[in-house]
Amino acid sequence: MIIENSFNQLDPEWFKAKAGIPSASRFNEIIKPTGGASDQSQNYMYRLAGEYLIGCADSYMSYDMKRGIELEPEAVAFFEFTHGVELEKVALCYYDERKDRICSPDRIGLEIKCPKMHTHIDYLMKKKLPLIYKPQVQGCMYVTGFDYWWFMSYYPGLPPLEIKVRRDENFISELHERLEGFIIDLSITIRRLKEA
Repeated sequence: MIIENSFNQLDPEWFKAKAGIPSASRFNEIIKPTGGASDQSQNYMYRLAGEYLIGCADSYMSYDMKRGIELEPEAVAFFEFTHGVELEKVALCYYDERKDRICSPDRIGLEIKCPKMHTHIDYLMKKKLPLIYKPQVQGCMYVTGFDYWWFMSYYPGLPPLEIKVRRDENFISELHERLEGFIIDLSITIRRLKEA
């Protein structure tokens, strides 16, 4: 793992650094949470190819994403206080020196979601990692090499959901293979676009 900290998440340099690189937050567009190829992989590849040629990652943010960013410091402070830890904030992490796959965790070892109230309560009732986030959480462990990763769903005034997720070697092995193929196809797509 290579940590990049010469800029902050959401800085213009961060969007430039992410351009055209598969990121753990979007690994669900390469692999399904249950394994197998995602139906979204071609669209994701085309988007990354466009980002690469433009030189900047997509900066669109939904209301829920903006809300999550606003609540993140509060959620982190709660987690750090209750666990007696101080977690490292980084801009992004590269898998290796090729710098062709990344994660941008909320904190090293922690992924936070701040969903709508009904969604948060649904997560609390089920008491497990929501399947939709499996590629992202396992992807963070894949990129960083960690053996476990915390998932936290946070809603002010309600109990948080905190799940310690263990590394799933079978899933990570398939993720690795699919990423290798995806990155090759992405480079071919970029080359063809340059020649067009």
